[in-house]
Amino acid sequence: MSAFEPLTALRCAACGAEPQERDPYPFRCPHAGSGDGRDHLLVSTPDMTRARFTVGRSPNPFVRHRELLHSYTRARVLGMNDADFVAMVEELDTKVAAVEGRGFTATPFGLSPSIAAAARITEGQVWIKNETGNVSGSHKARHLFALALHLEVSERAGLTTRQETNRRGLAIASCGNAALGAAVIARATGRPLQVFIPPDADAAVVERLKSLGATIGVCPRQDGVPGDPCVHAFHAALDKGALPFCVQGNENGLNVEGGATLGWELASQLQEAGATIQRLFVQVGGGALASGVIQGLRHAREQGVIAELPKLHTVQTRGCWPLRRAYERARNRALPGALGDDPTLALRLRAPSHTPDVRATLAHALDNRGRYMWAWEQAPHSVAHGILDDETYDWFAIVEGMLESGGWPVIVDEALLTEACAMANAGGVDTDETGAASLAGMLALRRVRWLGMDERVAVLLTGVRR
Repeated sequence: MSAFEPLTALRCAACGAEPQERDPYPFRCPHAGSGDGRDHLLVSTPDMTRARFTVGRSPNPFVRHRELLHSYTRARVLGMNDADFVAMVEELDTKVAAVEGRGFTATPFGLSPSIAAAARITEGQVWIKNETGNVSGSHKARHLFALALHLEVSERAGLTTRQETNRRGLAIASCGNAALGAAVIARATGRPLQVFIPPDADAAVVERLKSLGATIGVCPRQDGVPGDPCVHAFHAALDKGALPFCVQGNENGLNVEGGATLGWELASQLQEAGATIQRLFVQVGGGALASGVIQGLRHAREQGVIAELPKLHTVQTRGCWPLRRAYERARNRALPGALGDDPTLALRLRAPSHTPDVRATLAHALDNRGRYMWAWEQAPHSVAHGILDDETYDWFAIVEGMLESGGWPVIVDEALLTEACAMANAGGVDTDETGAASLAGMLALRRVRWLGMDERVAVLLTGVRR
């Protein structure tokens, strides 16, 4: 065993429990599923007084920001040196590129004069982070590559074997991009994968999943059974021993740090450009993207890479908005009588006089998940089908981030989603309505004048049109 002093800690946000040191699959809190009503979520927290924000100039975020990754700490504690870890990442990335035609690298982030003009915002104020050229065409593969690193570390350190991992197999519930990301990473690393998808999954996605060797389970909704049937089937697979190779943080907390690479990268790109942003718009389905990004930006703030968090605005559709419901419940507990989207409400919550109320509310939310987050009662429908998760599984970290930053959730209708998609396409980003939902959120605030024409904003465009 190495004398390496850990740079990250992995513990449950609700109860403080930590996985056993030699657990080969440290994915869930030991008390998850206990029925105590608490939101047991494993969170990896870097020690920002010792972990370097960036190491070297590699364009691969898993190499450049490796000291912030819990897989790096596990590898070093279990006897690997720094060069071993970098070589492992690069080896797996080469395998991904062999399957997908490209590996992981920093994705474009820059000003969009055309979108600024179309939205009637001053030129030089709208920044776009374009994830459509990422592995498998979206940010989702980042989450799954983070999990692949943990599996690889466990096997190379002798905590388990490839035979045992393959006997159990990997499982994911998804309607599209997450399944593709998982299938690419699983194929590249030679691991069996079960994918649970809805009957209306895109035909091109299904064909690609088959070509990648995934085992597909189609999961129709059943009358009177709440929640996503794909998630129900996923849970049944986990009960039989499958490993959660997924993008729901409550099922596998370590996927969130894959999303955090996007936050770290975004902060680094802002620093390199000498720029700041005041608001950040992120589309939300299951929530791992927004959860990872806000955590990554928080780490950047702690090391002085950015001065403060931008106001976080999450975006959901009128067909399904469980996160907005959870946020409103939290806000109304911290600020009784607060209703609507009045921006002054978010400012009041950030006032020092309300800090104790916000902290008490967040503690209550962690201990009483069911009072804030539960499955959407109706079958959700929207042209932005990729964010129609019945629950926002990583809701807590996102609500915390909005309360902390002074942002709030935005709900958008179908017409605005269509308009935003067309605007993004005209601006040179080949995305769909799901990927452009964050832009729709920006347009929604601009239309009601809650976003000024001179405010600096960043928008994540997260998935390629298929």
